[in-house]
Amino acid sequence: MMRMKLLRLTLRTALRALRRNKLRSGLTMLGIIIGVAAVITMVSIGQGADAAVQQQIKSMGSNLLMVVPGATTSAGVRSGWGGVSTLTVADGNAIKKECPSVADVTYIRRQIVQVVNGDLNWSTVAQGSTPAFEKVRSWPAVRGSFFTQRDEESAARVALLGQTVVDHLFGPGEDPVGASIRIKDKPFQVIGVLEAKGQTGWGQDQDDLVVMPFSTAERRVLGTQFIGTVDMIFVSAVSPDEIDDAMKQITALLHERHRIQPDQEDDFTVRSLTDMAKASESASKVMTSLLLSVASISLLVGGIGIMNILLVSVTERTREIGIRMAVGAKGRHILLQFLVEAITLSMVGGLAGAVVGIVGAKLISYLAGWPTLLSVPAVAGSFLFSGAVGVFFGFYPARKASRLDPIAALRYE
Repeated sequence: MMRMKLLRLTLRTALRALRRNKLRSGLTMLGIIIGVAAVITMVSIGQGADAAVQQQIKSMGSNLLMVVPGATTSAGVRSGWGGVSTLTVADGNAIKKECPSVADVTYIRRQIVQVVNGDLNWSTVAQGSTPAFEKVRSWPAVRGSFFTQRDEESAARVALLGQTVVDHLFGPGEDPVGASIRIKDKPFQVIGVLEAKGQTGWGQDQDDLVVMPFSTAERRVLGTQFIGTVDMIFVSAVSPDEIDDAMKQITALLHERHRIQPDQEDDFTVRSLTDMAKASESASKVMTSLLLSVASISLLVGGIGIMNILLVSVTERTREIGIRMAVGAKGRHILLQFLVEAITLSMVGGLAGAVVGIVGAKLISYLAGWPTLLSVPAVAGSFLFSGAVGVFFGFYPARKASRLDPIAALRYE
């Protein structure tokens, strides 16, 4: 009971001493406020960016693998991806048929084309694919329907539009389903609108495309140097646990089909979205750690400011300390008083900094359009760390005050 009363009196005395110099106390807390606010804001930006990238990667498809052409050598001339395609429709069909860990397969050919609707036109990506594209890429039609296997076999002139293309070719409230458009001067019927997916982590607009049957793209619109070649193969694994097995099976099968010897370089690459997600997460953690380190310097500067002001306060109140000791106060009571003052300064500054940091993260998200994600552990950790800073930097001035000689303190002018 006596200890609680002593603590209450000490806290009251400390607050009274801080209120005596409001401006100085406020300026002392400023370093802590800026430090805590900076930590919370930086962590929110880092985690928000990472969450946005992870969400965009997930939006590309479930258990998705991508097989892309690799380097090739023809007549002594080497070319990378974008030169001569090394993947074919037959490769895609073989992967689906012979790899047990593969659930489904689709493949694409793509090219930038001009799309026209009446007086409006738009340059976009035309992409030929199979009906399995909807399932493998987890990309359904929100209006209308996807094309069928019959459309693929007959090379029907039907297409689905991404939301960006719809926005540029049709007016507000106008239903594109059933409309007739021209793609490279070829008439097409719009049979559906794809679900909006937004931008990828590297800034590409996923909704800026037109999807049509692969046979239609190959024979009637895009053309091809070699019939049956594809720009990319998308593979959906049976489950997340079988992604690694699916990669190994695909690699072994393509080695066999492309007659690649052990000492030869692969002419394809199998990529996993899991690897991309891990790489993004790793980069995000490094960036967040760097930002956190820079922001934490403000907390240390704030702690030094607290120690400096308390040392000045000890000098100014030397006579007061002597009087308190003369009437029976012990060294630990003086130590506790100045320590409470330091902790109060840092904790109030930490609370104000948390509020500023949360508001700052929201403002950045609203004004700059950057994704932010408030982290409760970051807010709580910054607040508690500000208290630890108060204890660490306040201990030396408090200890110095508690060791003053009462007689010398009373004589101090």
